[in-house]
Parts: sequence; C-alpha cells; structure tokens
Amino acid sequence: MGTRRKLGRKKIAKARTSYGVQNGTRLLITDNSGAKIAEIINVDHGKTRQRRLPKATVGSVCTVTVKKGKPELRGQIFKAVVVRQKMIFRRNDGTRLCFEDNAGVLITKEGDPKGSEIRGPIAKEAAEMFPRLASISSLIV
Repeated sequence: MGTRRKLGRKKIAKARTSYGVQNGTRLLITDNSGAKIAEIINVDHGKTRQRRLPKATVGSVCTVTVKKGKPELRGQIFKAVVVRQKMIFRRNDGTRLCFEDNAGVLITKEGDPKGSEIRGPIAKEAAEMFPRLASISSLIV
C-alpha cells in the first residue's frame, strides 16, 4: 500500500478548488533550478472520466517535461507543484483569486524543491501542503 508522504504532502484535507490546468498546459517554472518552461504530461492522483484529460489546480502534483531551459534539463521528466493558475478559484472563506500566469515549482520525489528560491508569489494552498515551498518563497498570497 502506498502512502502520500513520499511526495511531501501534509496530512490536511485539501479544499476542492477550480481546476485551472490540464495535460498539455505549459507552466512557467518559477524556481532557480534551470528550467524555464515545462509542459504537464500527467496529473498525479487525478481521478477523471474515461477519455477526459486529467486536470490540476493550485497545490496539485504533476509530472512535467522541460521544454525550455538548460540543455541538460531539456527533455527530462520531473515532478512539479502548481503554485499559480490563471483561472479564478474560490477559497473556503468566499474570496476569489487568480494570478497572471500558470506557474509551477520542480520538486524531488520526497517533495523538496529542486531550486533554492522561488520568484513571485505562490498560493496559500500550495504553501500549506508543501511547507518547504513556503520557507523559500518570497510572497504567499
């Protein structure tokens, strides 16, 4: 039996927010790992209907392939956490929030970030699920 602790998730119930990215979406990588743009190829723990694309939201773990960045990273497959999405999503307190771009952060199998800093804001939902992202981010919204 597998556990979710391998991916660094805390044991909190995640509120369901609107799905803003899906397979094929290009994410801006906001950490300093060397990757610039990555494309989502799968959403981890995504349950969906047959023939429907898996979707992800802020705080979801995705499998991505690097499209632009350092030559040694290009074409490699990594895990990433979605930290910003363009589509409006609603929080439990009733506020609605959206960002200017779709962005993610590359992580290891254990859930630790590959880079040492995160440029730009990250959503509170992602920071709660991944405390290591919260510690290296500049702004949590």
